[in-house]
Amino acid sequence: MSTSYEIPLAPGAQTLQITLGSTEYTLNVYWLEASNCWTVDILDVTGTINIITGIPLITGADLLEQYGYMNFGGMLIDQTDGDIYAPPTYASLGSTGHLYFIVE
Repeated sequence: MSTSYEIPLAPGAQTLQITLGSTEYTLNVYWLEASNCWTVDILDVTGTINIITGIPLITGADLLEQYGYMNFGGMLIDQTDGDIYAPPTYASLGSTGHLYFIVE
């Protein structure tokens, strides 16, 4: 049985503190105009040391899968209401575009 936790996002670029597994991190979420997509960076809790940078918020995949060796303790999934495979647009992040941390 898995448990889902929605990461509380709002429209627009943002920085927030979040616990993934048992470790607290800083997430930077920002729009890349050139790629036309939302991107997330994972930093240490102080926000000064980059752990992973430039993860595009794509749907249909665990965004942390390629970083399994880092033992985050779950999956990071991006999903959009109505069409789970449609990536969040600039305007939809935090309203119909959601980011979930799933622990199995």
